Amino acid sequence: MAHSDTMQALLASFNDPEHAKRYSDGPQRFVPGFADLHRMATILLAERAAENARILVLGAGGGLELQAMAQTQPGWTFIAVDPARAMLDEARRVVGPNAERVIFCEGYIDDAPDGPFDAAICLLTLHFLDMEERTRTLRALHRRLKAGMPFVAAHSSFPQDGGTRSLWLSRYAAFALASGADPEQVQKMCATVDAHVPMLSPEQDVAILRNAGFSEITAFYVAFTWRGWVAYA
Repeated sequence: MAHSDTMQALLASFNDPEHAKRYSDGPQRFVPGFADLHRMATILLAERAAENARILVLGAGGGLELQAMAQTQPGWTFIAVDPARAMLDEARRVVGPNAERVIFCEGYIDDAPDGPFDAAICLLTLHFLDMEERTRTLRALHRRLKAGMPFVAAHSSFPQDGGTRSLWLSRYAAFALASGADPEQVQKMCATVDAHVPMLSPEQDVAILRNAGFSEITAFYVAFTWRGWVAYA
């Protein structure tokens, strides 16, 4: 998979063990309802995934969604895929004893087993991929799911037209500041998002899910610049 210089720099930061240890603090300050997002995602997957389901977790570094799912679904097993080894190491630490139910896979979707899986989830990850790579990744994920089984995705997705984009980015920053994030970090994050991260609109994200083969696409989470959908293979 090809990456821009900016994406390579972001990946390098995720491979920093010290950054990985601090990772959990960021989403809680930048993503409204972060813990509730994990709870909702688990509920949506469990609607169709059996008690002994095998779950594909793409972008699993940090382990926060893994731990949330493992705690409430003791019969589920997981394939956790992430390109950053330090983030996978942090996931092992966070998941703790539940790590015995997780196979950790360093890499991207093409490095994941073929499945078929009973469900899949990808949180706070797809916004790092441009439209072409996002579509390719989701098609590869779709092929790994059993027919009719659920996929939950949530990431940054907001209107991209002119002044509307700027307004939403200002709200993104305001929420982080109100949540106690360091102002310098907020400014840096906003500048990076604005200049380098390949953000798409919610309409574009839904179209990509559809083009990748998913159906019954439904939004379940809307929080400032963040969106979440459940869809079915």
